[in-house]
Amino acid sequence: MRRLGCLVLIVGAVIFAVFAANFLYGWNASGPLENDTEIIINRGATLGLAAKLLEEEGAIKSADSFLNRAKILGSSEPIKAGEFLVPAGASNANILALLQSGKTIQRLITVPEGMPSIMVHETLMAEKLLTGDIPVPEEGSILPDSYSFERGEKRADVVGRMQQAMKDTIAELWPKKTAESVVKTPEEAIILAAIVEKETAIASERRTVAAVYSNRIRRNMMLQADPTIIYPITKGKPLGRRIRRSEIAAVNDYNTYAMVGLPKGPIANPGRASIEAVLDPVKSDYLYFVADGKGGHIFAKTLEEHNANVAKWFAIRRERGEM
Repeated sequence: MRRLGCLVLIVGAVIFAVFAANFLYGWNASGPLENDTEIIINRGATLGLAAKLLEEEGAIKSADSFLNRAKILGSSEPIKAGEFLVPAGASNANILALLQSGKTIQRLITVPEGMPSIMVHETLMAEKLLTGDIPVPEEGSILPDSYSFERGEKRADVVGRMQQAMKDTIAELWPKKTAESVVKTPEEAIILAAIVEKETAIASERRTVAAVYSNRIRRNMMLQADPTIIYPITKGKPLGRRIRRSEIAAVNDYNTYAMVGLPKGPIANPGRASIEAVLDPVKSDYLYFVADGKGGHIFAKTLEEHNANVAKWFAIRRERGEM
């Protein structure tokens, strides 16, 4: 009887060991998923609901087995909501850790510096993973940047984050305005920054371009910024041709060739650096600038100097066959 009892104990121990090993192996072994798969966990979903979804998607073999192992071998941290990318062959342990980590799929919409609101609208409407309709955002209300979003998120919510980012940026930068700045309100700062943004893409030039326009405003001179001619025609989109003489002479609320002072509103969504530039332009006597043919600009203090620089620019354009 003793031998029989010992044999039963040994057999029982072996069976338990085999079961325990299989239980542990099933937790850490590669899973059945053949390809990386996007899994959406809705807000408020329990681990049980998530397990059923994972089984349906083929990420795990059995929801019940997954839950049993998770209760004993997994962390007690709650799972997060969102869209997750489950790698091919992910183990039960790795899947639970992923859902608990909150490392959802990062999808981005990028608004480049100087993009007009009509193009921001087109970009958002073209993103098929977003939902809902939106009007064209107010010009100058969007801070250019890259914004993350989730599948199924409302476009209005994304726009709200973009606009809040601009409000926060202005609130941060406005107190840093220096004596060299001529803008009187945050709204004027955005208007002038949008012009600076459209006039130069070179970071080192922004504060100098801002200085030119600031000096012109102080002297009650016309700003004569070409992008302000284009805005009423295309709402900020590229014109695709040379500006006509009639457009230069057109009288409207934006054309700074036919008015003194700032336009009535922004002509684009300026980036942080351009806003900083108009709030703290360099101290200089420059009143003019023209392209240098190399992607930058040549600055001048007098009209005589400027005309000489323009002549050089025209010569470069003639050599290129542009005139």
